[in-house]
Amino acid sequence: MRAWPQGTDRIILPEIDSTSAEAARLAPGAPTWVLALRQTAARGRRGRPWSMSEGNFAASLVWRPDGDAAEHALRSFTASLALHDALTELGAAGLSLKWPNDVLLEGRKLAGILLEAPKPGLVILGIGLNLTAAPPADAVEPGAVPPISLLEATGLRITPEAMLNALAPAFAAREAELTTWGFAPIRRAWLDRAARLGESITARLPTETLDGTFTDVDDAGHLILSTATGTRRISAGDVFFGPIPCS
Repeated sequence: MRAWPQGTDRIILPEIDSTSAEAARLAPGAPTWVLALRQTAARGRRGRPWSMSEGNFAASLVWRPDGDAAEHALRSFTASLALHDALTELGAAGLSLKWPNDVLLEGRKLAGILLEAPKPGLVILGIGLNLTAAPPADAVEPGAVPPISLLEATGLRITPEAMLNALAPAFAAREAELTTWGFAPIRRAWLDRAARLGESITARLPTETLDGTFTDVDDAGHLILSTATGTRRISAGDVFFGPIPCS
């Protein structure tokens, strides 16, 4: 396993409301990972609650990367690649990446990523990973990719601390790749691992829902969707692999 990245700190807590909330409160000068063995108020994208069972992984990295907000948003890709790298190193197989920020195992959701910028220049990368147990069915949005746990699917027993020890250097390596060479190699690596590339998907946007074929990710990280009315570039939205149930 790779060594812990130089210049990066870590804080391990038995319990906290949210690792990302704690990271925002701390706002340290050096890049810092905050790992909690239990969260009491975890959340995912768009403020949705995130279910965390005992033994699962919840951590946030807080740091101050160079660049503007558009460049900061590309960390969803470096983070998902780093998760893929770390899990592969720990023995997992059958992994894929779902735009914009999920890691799948055997086509089911294993991990989610939440990228936030609570203050100018400050970026918080929150990661939730089902190491031991998946959320119950009633905690999952209708039509969403069903969840899975690493233990359930593979029999691998990995502690949150061991996961962090693999993830932190994997992320540092992908971060160095991004800052040295730009987004192009990250984009290529992400597409090589992309779920449903070349297949039909549904994208739900704030004002419309689109059906089409997922054909690419552009150099800004937008999903490229080929629809009956032409090509659409999607900067943000929810992707579904089947019909969205009526609410």
